Amino acid sequence: MTTLAQTDLPNLFYRGKVRDTFLMDERTLLVVATDRISAFDVVLPNAIPDKGRVLNLLSAFWFQKTAHIVPNHLLEVVDDVRLLQRFRSTDTCFVYPRYLEGRSMLVKMAQRLDVECVVRGYLAGSAWTEYRRSGTVSGQRLPEGLVESQRLPQPLFTPTTKAEAGHDQPITFDQMAGTVGLDQAQAIREVTLALYQYAHDHALPRQVIIADTKFEFGLVDGQLTVIDEMLTPDSSRFWDAGRYAPGASQPSFDKQPVRDWLVASGWSQEPPAPDLPADVVAQTTTRYREGYRRLTGQGLPR
Repeated sequence: MTTLAQTDLPNLFYRGKVRDTFLMDERTLLVVATDRISAFDVVLPNAIPDKGRVLNLLSAFWFQKTAHIVPNHLLEVVDDVRLLQRFRSTDTCFVYPRYLEGRSMLVKMAQRLDVECVVRGYLAGSAWTEYRRSGTVSGQRLPEGLVESQRLPQPLFTPTTKAEAGHDQPITFDQMAGTVGLDQAQAIREVTLALYQYAHDHALPRQVIIADTKFEFGLVDGQLTVIDEMLTPDSSRFWDAGRYAPGASQPSFDKQPVRDWLVASGWSQEPPAPDLPADVVAQTTTRYREGYRRLTGQGLPR
């Protein structure tokens, strides 16, 4: 199956681990979700079939579902590259490639706020590791006797830095307020928790538990706006609700097979990363597609 690991468009604005962003005009960006995959903040050698389309279309789904909670930067999903030609001057013969269809979107340019807004509804991943060590999650004391994957008494807002390179670092709410201002920090925390609760309540009857997720925000004309991606298998832990059993790690619809294989391989979590086996790639594609199907109620468009 064809995958997209690299883009070749003009006016590159920013290249991230997975998404490439291009400047279309002074207020509009084209965001392309490639099939690259990262783990432990390192881009892996393999590309994952259908991953970019899942990320793009699922983000668009959530942007549209949650617009009543907070504005987002989505203008239009690119389902036909001909709509991009209006951004090109008449003296050029450049034609946008068909690979953009389904995996890209036009968005409003925003002033990014440099914080990752993580919300945790269940005790998993680094939160479980910290809890076992100290009884806390991001420094917040939790009740004794909780087990791995247990639902928390209430969702926790646990912000981190937004690192350009290396690992994001946990920060306190007060540290976040020192970066973005107290009023903005309070608004971000409130919106983050509201988005998580809405998504969790949507997903659970569809047999998906959203264990945790992260959001990014920016300002568009001074208004708080959710940007980047939203509630995807890259930014979230999606568990199979029908197989949920606290006390252990859970079956998931995200890149957990990749994380698990990398940990078992003994990799140091520093570049370069090893090649993933074909079966791990295939399992990851299957899980991304199934998460999309359950959450949206339809299969991934072909």
